[in-house]
Amino acid sequence: MNQKYIVILTLITVLMSCCTNQTVHDTQPLTRESSLPENAVKVTPDTDLYPPILHSDEWEPPVPMEGINTAGAEDSPFVYENDFYFFFTPDPNIPVEDQLLDGVTGIYGSHNINGVWSTPERVVLQKAGNLSLDGCTFVQGDKMWFCSAREGYTGVHWFTAEFRGGKWTDWKEADFDPEYQVGELHITADGSKLYFHSFRPGGKGGLDIWVSKNQEGKWQTPINVEAVNTSENEGWPFITPNGDELWFNRQYKGTPAVFRSKKVNEEWKNPELIISQFAGEPTLDREKNIYFVHHFYKDGTMIEADIYVAYHKIGTFVLPGISPLILFFGILLVYKLK
Repeated sequence: MNQKYIVILTLITVLMSCCTNQTVHDTQPLTRESSLPENAVKVTPDTDLYPPILHSDEWEPPVPMEGINTAGAEDSPFVYENDFYFFFTPDPNIPVEDQLLDGVTGIYGSHNINGVWSTPERVVLQKAGNLSLDGCTFVQGDKMWFCSAREGYTGVHWFTAEFRGGKWTDWKEADFDPEYQVGELHITADGSKLYFHSFRPGGKGGLDIWVSKNQEGKWQTPINVEAVNTSENEGWPFITPNGDELWFNRQYKGTPAVFRSKKVNEEWKNPELIISQFAGEPTLDREKNIYFVHHFYKDGTMIEADIYVAYHKIGTFVLPGISPLILFFGILLVYKLK
């Protein structure tokens, strides 16, 4: 979920009092497609004024993710094993109260079956008739963390949910210390570290990435990840399952870009630019394919947003004096001497 939606979530708490007497749409179930405004424009790679730019030979050029995108705004992707989650709103430019009441804005999930992503379905994380706007999904095992602005709470809070009986249930407020000011997060696969972004004091300026260690079930005082932070904004961290790569967002030439830092001898190294130009919130699957949100802009206004994927080249490696070689089942397909 980008910064715009974080601001929206914060504003919703102000709107709750004026909206609680209104009714969420409860007639015919809405789909993402049917909820799109009549003047919605589906941007394609051919009509994109600012397409994402790849800066690495490890991946194929980014393409729109099949079966997920509409002419609305698909945002905040997260992939876990064979499941894919994202945030959707049909029109990112309408008033906040309309998004809150439209019956479709929120978290969606898709399941990969034999290499094909299923039709996304709404992930319901609130009691029927109660107002909430949920996003910022992170999943590990049968547990989900998500941020939400909802009735009975002031401001935006983190919640958890458990997957039981084929659905997410038993949602409750997460046990983060409010003084930590936890923004969008990622917990390492072994559960020992919590990475998140925050404007909390003591950083390098702007949005920084922080890490908190888990000791005896309690998150400790966060430490600034100085190796990746600057005076600009760094955020939306993603840690690979083996813990040796930190992926995140940083501004590059005026727009969001995807960066990667590698861990060597337990230290994060200087980040490298991977994808630029309105590319954000990276998440990787087990094959190291990169999923990210790409925002389409025209005349300074966001038209819509799609989820893109850059597929990892199979068996990519580099030899001295030779550009990356690509192996497929042991057969050399492409090579080029420098």
